[in-house]
Amino acid sequence: MANNIIELRAVSKSIHGHNILYNLNLEVRNGEFLTLLGPSGCGKTTMLRLISGFEDPTTGQVFINGKDVNGLAPHLRHVHTVFQSYALFPHMSVFENVAFGLRCQKLPKDEINTRANEVLKTVKLEKYANRKPEQLSGGQQQRVAIARAVVNRPLVLLLDEPLSSLDYRLRKTMQIELKQLQRKLGITFVFVTHDQEEALSMSDRVVVMHEGCIEQIGTPRQVYEAPQNLTVAQFIGEANIFDSEIIAIDGKQLTVNIQGQERTIKCPRDFSVGQKVHVLVRPEDLRVWGQAEVTDSKNMYPGVVEEVIYKGTTVDLMVRLANGQLVAGTEFFDEDDEKLEYTIGEPVWATWLSGWEVVLPYETP
Repeated sequence: MANNIIELRAVSKSIHGHNILYNLNLEVRNGEFLTLLGPSGCGKTTMLRLISGFEDPTTGQVFINGKDVNGLAPHLRHVHTVFQSYALFPHMSVFENVAFGLRCQKLPKDEINTRANEVLKTVKLEKYANRKPEQLSGGQQQRVAIARAVVNRPLVLLLDEPLSSLDYRLRKTMQIELKQLQRKLGITFVFVTHDQEEALSMSDRVVVMHEGCIEQIGTPRQVYEAPQNLTVAQFIGEANIFDSEIIAIDGKQLTVNIQGQERTIKCPRDFSVGQKVHVLVRPEDLRVWGQAEVTDSKNMYPGVVEEVIYKGTTVDLMVRLANGQLVAGTEFFDEDDEKLEYTIGEPVWATWLSGWEVVLPYETP
């Protein structure tokens, strides 16, 4: 089996003269959990349909297990899709839904029974084999849909936003169960979602898409902590963006001016003196101090608390800086469990520790 189970080479897709995907190159590794992440309309589902064979690329090639599958019918590609609606047969039992694909292959009855029962046990639904889909919860229906696909032993399982219709608590539970199931089965999962937290918590790698293009491919930590551009930074989690300009460079250290304060930042990228940049600071890295707590305001920015959001273990703050910019900070309760008290309208100082920021090339709003 090829190391890359799926490859897209210079793939583009146009529908009625409208470009959907632009010259995409992607390698999906055998046995990994890969997530296609992006806003609605960015081309995620179209890419999934190109892999499954429900659509053909306008240009470029799609390879599955080293074989060029352009023009190959979906049922011959040995990949299976779990749709958002699950598409279960309402008149069939759970067992019959799972066994349906095996019966279409005209396998021996004993083999059908053995494989269907094995996969039902794997997804913890063996006790529900005789129930109809309408008698199951949303999470159970989702597992039936996965079992129906997995029983055919596909090379790749494609999942098109399968958790979007579940309530919040069930969705969190199913995220964990789905990742554990993927590890147990050892099958490559290609998962589509627009939910950043879902992508970060489940994936081995994340493909961030925007307007038909791949903006970045990396581990969840890479795309969150080291975004390649402003588009990725703003889509993956919350971000405070400070517009700045480089005033000096010493090796891999940049000196930038942020709202009248000079700050030195380590940066592996190549920039030039005078170049405009964005400095990204995540809310959990922003620190907010009461005025009475600060004796030295160097590298600090004055502001006023505009909103306080209590979340149990953390407090989210919205602070309006002196220049009018609104920034977000997340304050954690300390080890002594002292409650963080802030009041709306309170004057504060905002800052962050050196090394926790990310410098990005400037993009015109």
